[in-house]
Amino acid sequence: MRHVIALDVGGTGMKAALVADDGELLHRARRATGRERGPDAVVATILDFAAELRAYGAEHHGAPALAAGIAVPGIVDEELGVAAYAANLGWRDVPLRALLTERLGIPVALGHDVRTGGLAEGRIGAGRGADRFLFVPLGTGIAGAIGIDGRVESGAHGFAGEIGHVVVRPGGTACPCGQGGCLERYASASAVSEAWAAACGDPGADAADCAKAVASGDPNAVRVWREAVDALADGLVTAITLLDPRTLIIGGGLAEAGEVLFQPLRDAVRRRVTFQKLPTIVPAALGDTAGCLGAGLLARDLLRTTSTTPEVTT
Repeated sequence: MRHVIALDVGGTGMKAALVADDGELLHRARRATGRERGPDAVVATILDFAAELRAYGAEHHGAPALAAGIAVPGIVDEELGVAAYAANLGWRDVPLRALLTERLGIPVALGHDVRTGGLAEGRIGAGRGADRFLFVPLGTGIAGAIGIDGRVESGAHGFAGEIGHVVVRPGGTACPCGQGGCLERYASASAVSEAWAAACGDPGADAADCAKAVASGDPNAVRVWREAVDALADGLVTAITLLDPRTLIIGGGLAEAGEVLFQPLRDAVRRRVTFQKLPTIVPAALGDTAGCLGAGLLARDLLRTTSTTPEVTT
């Protein structure tokens, strides 16, 4: 059966699948990233894992995969196929596409994890059918994927969609990026966890605990939550003004709070818009499988591009 390899590399774990032409997941697997062993070991683990997936496909589905897609965190040069930098993995300028192509002997597409997840949400998830969408996962940090007519825009230098570093509180909390007052310092899951732990006096408390306390009416939790939602709404309205998306997809850990997040967020965004058109604000549909599914889409797109490229004769 014709299929491709899809691989999503995270800070602690990797998710992978063999994906058929019709999108069916033929096989799923997970593997620890092993970042504690250093960046060279991480790269070796990725190569070995991909090779095992290729061998599994050949043994169980009659032929090896025709292409592979891989999503990685950090700064990614998708055109050159280079994983330029990832703080949580410790690597710099890794020619990952070339390494995988050599190891597997098939075409390989390399993508940024959030943009790859956004590609999946846009085509087969919450943004399906939308010609313009913005995917914003609220996790340890905040990033974004700008969807345009079935593809995701990476920008001139691979930095498109970094909404987490839009300054929403000038002169505010210092951010590792070098600015102060960045959106992700106020509205990411980690920022809410930090604020709630300080407010309730429990260093182990997190954003999920805060959401539960909000639902039960705890005034301190409501204050912490409102501050995060207000900051998020400020950042999203900036994005709406610049991008005019038809659908705004919110994912990541904070979105798991459901309507505890979405009801006040929709209200806060609505209060802020003036001339802008209010997009539909919806939760992400694919959860933590988005990156892997998006990697499969990258690989299938690569096959389509290869098959439609005309031969050059001399």
